[in-house]
Amino acid sequence: MTIKCVLFDFSGTLFRVESTGSWLRAVLAEAEVALPEEELTRKAADLEAVGALAGGAAPARALPTELAELWRRRDESAASHRAAYTGASRQVPLPDPALHEALYDRHMRPAAWRPYPDAAEVLAALRGRGVAVGVVSNIGWDLRPVFREHGLDAYVGAYVLSYEHGIQKPDARLFAAACEALGVAPEDTLMVGDDRRADGGAAALGCAVHFVDHLPAAARPDGLRPVLDLVD
Repeated sequence: MTIKCVLFDFSGTLFRVESTGSWLRAVLAEAEVALPEEELTRKAADLEAVGALAGGAAPARALPTELAELWRRRDESAASHRAAYTGASRQVPLPDPALHEALYDRHMRPAAWRPYPDAAEVLAALRGRGVAVGVVSNIGWDLRPVFREHGLDAYVGAYVLSYEHGIQKPDARLFAAACEALGVAPEDTLMVGDDRRADGGAAALGCAVHFVDHLPAAARPDGLRPVLDLVD
């Protein structure tokens, strides 16, 4: 098959969110709230365990009943996304209740995200070969400013975000919307992601699928480069 388009997932594929410790530390500093280092480390570990950082670790334990259904559909709207993640965060007591909203706001800032080391190189190479590039993400907020801030927006021809469509991966309709936006057929499209269930949904539409490992950016310096071999 000839690949004419590559669709990428966002978190864990092209970008990696900061660590939970860095996330909490940044919000505390901005709010001028001081915690002893040992307590800060413990709070960060507790927040990670409940999956409070969007783009970070999944919850390590069962969510409360009142959160479970909201969590399952969290990427279908901005309101659900915020409610799910602040709800998870509120399972961990913090010095000021307002910090839970501040934590959510922090994760949407470009400074909270870092592109994988080879992301710019791979996106530029694809565009140089005339291959269309799109981003398909389960998310509850506009990630376009993250791409602009890190200089990757110029390579992306379309963004298809779950909260803007009211559906989330693995629903094939989201991938179909991306193919339509870019004017390509699914059978000429490769979906690249880190989630075998969510991103693997593109296969039902007829897309080829390639998976990468969701690792810290420094630990995955060249995980995207094999994509270039798949479009030769």
